Amino acid sequence: MNLYLDTSALIKRYVNEAGTTDVREWLRSADDKATVLITRAEMSAALNRLLCMKFLSQDDHASALYEFRADWRDYHRLPITEPLVARADALAFEHNLRGYDAVHLAAALNWQELLDLPVTVVTYDKELAEAARALGMAVLPEKQ
Repeated sequence: MNLYLDTSALIKRYVNEAGTTDVREWLRSADDKATVLITRAEMSAALNRLLCMKFLSQDDHASALYEFRADWRDYHRLPITEPLVARADALAFEHNLRGYDAVHLAAALNWQELLDLPVTVVTYDKELAEAARALGMAVLPEKQ
């Protein structure tokens, strides 16, 4: 199984919350895994937000950020290009997506086309999941 992870899913690999066990299992069983480059900045921002909200301690924040940065090379990091952004523009309009969600969907679609194999989108964002399903992609978790 080829997994494309957006930030809402990937953060569950590093922070214990609902869905963490599933995400870790899906990652263990994946043949390949990818995300788009912007995910690196989104992850740092999300972890900082969790620290500020006191959902994470200083130690847990530092550990999660360290582990994520150490694992970064293990993910295919899909580039942000003018054609990808143009595709995201169209997807945002067609599916009423937020900007970065459209970028994630465009990257997942591009990767699927490049591989010429099915890609499963892992997301905990309802709108992104609905758009991916509408385009014929498999989505995890199956129910949201």
